[in-house]
Amino acid sequence: MNSATERPTFWGKFCRNPVALASLIFLAFSAFVALFAYALAPDHTPNANQQSVDIALQPPGFRVLQLAVRNRQTLPKQSWLARLWGGAPAAYKHFSIQQFFFSKDSIFIEKWAGLDEQSQQLFHGDTIAFHVAQVLYAASPTQPTISKTIDQKFHYFDLQNQPQTTEPLDVLQEKIRKTHLASRTFWLGTDVFGRCMLSRLVVGIRISLLVGLISVAISLFVGVALGALAGYFGGRTDDIIMLIINVVWSIPTLLLVFAIVMAVGRSATNIYIAVGLTMWVDVARLVRGQVAALRHVQFVEAAQSLGFGNRRILFRHILPNILAAVSVVAAANFATAILVEAGLSYLGFGIQPPQPSWGTLLNENYGYALSGKPALALVPALAIMLLVLAFNLLGNGIRDALDVRN
Repeated sequence: MNSATERPTFWGKFCRNPVALASLIFLAFSAFVALFAYALAPDHTPNANQQSVDIALQPPGFRVLQLAVRNRQTLPKQSWLARLWGGAPAAYKHFSIQQFFFSKDSIFIEKWAGLDEQSQQLFHGDTIAFHVAQVLYAASPTQPTISKTIDQKFHYFDLQNQPQTTEPLDVLQEKIRKTHLASRTFWLGTDVFGRCMLSRLVVGIRISLLVGLISVAISLFVGVALGALAGYFGGRTDDIIMLIINVVWSIPTLLLVFAIVMAVGRSATNIYIAVGLTMWVDVARLVRGQVAALRHVQFVEAAQSLGFGNRRILFRHILPNILAAVSVVAAANFATAILVEAGLSYLGFGIQPPQPSWGTLLNENYGYALSGKPALALVPALAIMLLVLAFNLLGNGIRDALDVRN
């Protein structure tokens, strides 16, 4: 057969749809961000929950000088995989400052206090001092005494109360200037607790994609199984399954999720399962209709006459032929699951703080949308809209690519 007359493949037809292809690229990028969220987010702490109330409610693009001071606590040992998935506790506490100077063996900082009403002159903040050794090293909180030697070095006790010796004073000061004093830009501003909004948005994408993935997996497993049984066997089996479907269908989605979550708890896993258990009816109704339409076609009757079992006929002959329809409803359910989780979290019944989700970000910041800081609410709302739109467009592209008439 001439290659020019060959029917184009699924991928070939899909790539001819620029909107669907762009949606796929956007979703692949979103999945990459979700997988490496803590590596990509400016705040690497668990749940991106590093708070600094001095810089709360700052606008996008806010820039400030910060001093990193070593925390006086032992950090847990973590593998790189644990840090990648769950973040790492902060080794340093960051102080936003207006200015600093060294005096003897200490660094004095004037804490950031904000701008006046004309956004021109800085208010004067409190001035606090840190010993240069305490800025760089984790000193013992029970033995805080730091002594100075003749050669300008310092003796201190570490977190295990073991004596340690630092470099000379001038070396310590230079280290602080180079590695512990840096300007930081908050590209999406900060929330009411002074947390980086960009970091919480990046980490929050995990919740949206996980709830979609797990919910769709549950809905496909339950919906395809029940729908295939009802459509293939018909009769009393169909009546019983349709009764279950209609009962679940009659309950509003959010109300059913509320009931499940309140009964089993508000953990993230329970929310994923609850959302999945509310969406299988769409899949079941679709699969039932498709299977019922195909069970009397010639290739199914031929398989039955050859003595093939019902399971083989269903999984090898019927279900592959309804893949296009199932793929479209799966993509639509992915988008629906994201919206349901966002709605739950917005109402306070979903993911609980400090764990970030886009619905939680809306819940925490919607009050600022009309008070001169709309970005705090508009950014997560726009992110939800784009992710849901991408899944809907992807589903349409898959439907068109699998359509044999195209």
